Amino acid sequence: MSYSDSSVIITGGSKGIGLSIAKVFARETDRPLVLLSRSTDDLVKAKQECLDAGAASVEIIPADITSEEINSIDFNAYEPGILINNAGYFLYKLLAETTEKEFEDQFHINVMGAFRLTQKVLPFLRKQDRGLIVNISSKAALKGVGDCGAYSMSKHALLGYTRSLREELKDTKIAVSAINLGQTYSTSWENIDVDQEKLIDPEDVGRIILSLSRLSPRSVAEEINLMPQGGEIDPV
Repeated sequence: MSYSDSSVIITGGSKGIGLSIAKVFARETDRPLVLLSRSTDDLVKAKQECLDAGAASVEIIPADITSEEINSIDFNAYEPGILINNAGYFLYKLLAETTEKEFEDQFHINVMGAFRLTQKVLPFLRKQDRGLIVNISSKAALKGVGDCGAYSMSKHALLGYTRSLREELKDTKIAVSAINLGQTYSTSWENIDVDQEKLIDPEDVGRIILSLSRLSPRSVAEEINLMPQGGEIDPV
């Protein structure tokens, strides 16, 4: 299996940013898609949306990336060339009001999920002629954020992991990139009174990753910061 024919694994791929990324690849490539999320119902709907958008094939994996069930999945069977660690959870809460469980959950979902999936997929990528790992981080990874400290902590950790993985793999043919997102429209904004046109179009995230996948083996975009054109809007 060559890199150009390999599949794209997308965590959190059943809705929001993950589904938007999948639809871009569905429209623009013939790559097989592998969508991973906890909800089977959401995955079934997402699969059909991707097929309607033009995907050559779509596999779905209902699984919780924070659980041990991930260890029983043979990701090699999907012949991946690209891993997009997108699954995450945003906690809008002051640190003084955050429980220990909430703090731990932010770390496990936003960091350990990406680590666990990468550990599973990386051995196969090493055997390929090329590979790409993209971790969806946040502008909250670049500075402290007062109203979502636990989330900011987790994204700092994810970015640190991404940077270290990049250093570890720089002498291989596996590129590692982080995309630090500003406010991007997703389902989490549905009940918030905000003009979605002022938020980042989630398909722009997919377009960026598609471009990264088409770079020559001689180049890597280590980090990309993507922000709304008009700057941050309330609530930040």
